[in-house]
Amino acid sequence: MSIVGEMTKLPGKIAGEISKLRQKVSSWAISTGVLSRGYKLNSEKVDYELARNLYDNTEDAYKLGAWAAKPVINTVVGFMGVPAFVIEDEDAQVALDEFQAQIASLQQQVHLSALRDADCWVWLTLEESDETEELYPESGKYRLVFNIIPPDMIAHNKLRRDPITGEVIEYVLEAATEWIDEVGNKRKCVVQERINKDERITSVEGDNPGIEMGAVPSKWGFIPIVQFSNEKNPGATYGKSELEAIEPFMKAYHDVMLHAIQGSKLHSTPRLKLKLKNVSKFLLNNFGITDPEKFARDGGRINLEGKDLLIFEGAEEDAEFIEVASATGDAKPLLKLLFFCIVDVSETPEFSFGTHTPSSQASVKEQMPVLVKKILRKREHFADSWKLLARMALTMHSMAGGKKFSTHAVELLWDEVDPRDEKEVAAMLEVLIRGLSMATTNQLMSHEAAVTFLAQYVETMNEYKSDDPNVVGEKDRIIQDGLRRSQLEDAELAENELKMIEQVLAEAEKNKKRAGDD
Repeated sequence: MSIVGEMTKLPGKIAGEISKLRQKVSSWAISTGVLSRGYKLNSEKVDYELARNLYDNTEDAYKLGAWAAKPVINTVVGFMGVPAFVIEDEDAQVALDEFQAQIASLQQQVHLSALRDADCWVWLTLEESDETEELYPESGKYRLVFNIIPPDMIAHNKLRRDPITGEVIEYVLEAATEWIDEVGNKRKCVVQERINKDERITSVEGDNPGIEMGAVPSKWGFIPIVQFSNEKNPGATYGKSELEAIEPFMKAYHDVMLHAIQGSKLHSTPRLKLKLKNVSKFLLNNFGITDPEKFARDGGRINLEGKDLLIFEGAEEDAEFIEVASATGDAKPLLKLLFFCIVDVSETPEFSFGTHTPSSQASVKEQMPVLVKKILRKREHFADSWKLLARMALTMHSMAGGKKFSTHAVELLWDEVDPRDEKEVAAMLEVLIRGLSMATTNQLMSHEAAVTFLAQYVETMNEYKSDDPNVVGEKDRIIQDGLRRSQLEDAELAENELKMIEQVLAEAEKNKKRAGDD
């Protein structure tokens, strides 16, 4: 009789409990894959701590797959560069240049933190003290400080936002700290800063380490904090980490690689296979074991170390080593698939991960345009935040120094992202110049049109006609170069004529002397 048939004869309460137990076991088997031997991707939501651990490759659950995190972030950060602030007001430009000289090393850190953690906050503060004047004499008594706020300090659940525009009305920063006092007692506290456009309120929960509490009026009229968000969707409060899209593939890569390594470790040692007709005689001839049964009961082990020769009886007995042809099995094509999933999803060229150059030539030519588009998109994402930060810096500088600027309209200047190498650029310019020269010679294009078109590819060329009296137009520069070459050619011609005259005179002198001798 089947077990199901026997269960129907059990009391209703017991049968019901067994049925519930069976459902729980089945559900557990499906979710974990233990009983069915299936694979379950235990993926986590990428938070700040996990994102930093993936970037540093310190997360144990991703150790063999998180190698991809750093190239994905660093490639974008490296190609993005940092923007330069440009403004029409000359005095404002001087102030921005001085400010950017102080923050040049921090600008790239902002991009890295935003791409890795999804968001990065920058807090501008104005330090005013005699100590500041002593340490930074070039800044005077006032100094703008560029503070990168760790995202863990932002109390997201305590921020106040405009329900319509989503603009932050008040930031709440919280930082926990611990220290040992002079008598050896352990102290700790949580410092909270509430920052809005009207005031800055400081409070301490726990032991006060000497921080002055209370409210300080704000003299700016705005919150001097700028949020840099990566891939922020319309209506969203926060951005997304670059690692969120590839996190499942890094996790799967780790698991596949781990299983392959475990299989390699299990099968890396060859196993000895013995084909014997009489086991007792084999043990007696080679190891001197007279009683195999007693040897086995006593837990005896056969040691082949130093056994260069094994004695067999008859041609039917033999020995061989069993080796696994491929310990990783199907892991290699699967790992390759996961690698290209990471490449495609992250829009990162293969060579960024250290792939051998000959195998990734197609990737360099075909994926670089994709990377360039990604870099331009990332720059646009951060452009408004950098402009707002520059406006804040000018406003704080103006209010602190008492000097007004005619405008705060800041533009950004980025380095050009060119995926071509020097050889490709030179070849392109050669073909372009040859075509423009042919077009002007055949009167299909004016000289001005050719120069204007070529100036788009050569940064050192000026406009054909310049309205600025301090800047020489390209037309005038060409004329000046032509005159200079003409002068050089005339001087060279005169020098050649002088040499010819001297040669003629020397030859005539020789002939005269020869005639006198005759």
